Amino acid sequence: MPISQYGEGTDLVKAILTAPLYISVAWTLMISYQIFTQTAVTALISYINMIWPSAGSWISSRMDVLIFVYAFAWVFVLSSVIPSVILGKERSVLVQFFVCLALAFVAFETQNILITYGGGLNDHLFSLTPSFHNPILAVGYLLLPYIVMLIIDIRSRRKRKKDKEMETVTEAYLKDAAMAENKVK
Repeated sequence: MPISQYGEGTDLVKAILTAPLYISVAWTLMISYQIFTQTAVTALISYINMIWPSAGSWISSRMDVLIFVYAFAWVFVLSSVIPSVILGKERSVLVQFFVCLALAFVAFETQNILITYGGGLNDHLFSLTPSFHNPILAVGYLLLPYIVMLIIDIRSRRKRKKDKEMETVTEAYLKDAAMAENKVK
């Protein structure tokens, strides 16, 4: 078996084995974020109301938009990262769409199922809710997907820069080698 085929098969096996893990983590983050986002946003609005009532009132009237934006942040991060990790850089747009659709559907329906049938799990999950009334924890929680996006962006920029530097060095080496070979002839 040629090495290139062995490597591709290994990558496929790795993707098949790691996909459930990544999807489980994504599911957990999306569900928790949907459950706790409203609490964190409400806590921040209450805090802003104490400091600056007119701004707090204005923000409060747009609370549904804020909750959507913050919930969307996790959906965006996870729907970008998870397919990339599972499918690699050479992924189909249709496959990425279905992975993202499945993540969004599972997150949406799981929240409804937890509310309807959760029982003890709901009690445990919702027991964490009061901690998000702390404005500092609420801000940290709401900033988390943006921090993840920033980290991913910085790492990818560094990797591109490093790859470009390596390409420049390789081109210079090949050019020098070609010139040296021409001198020998």
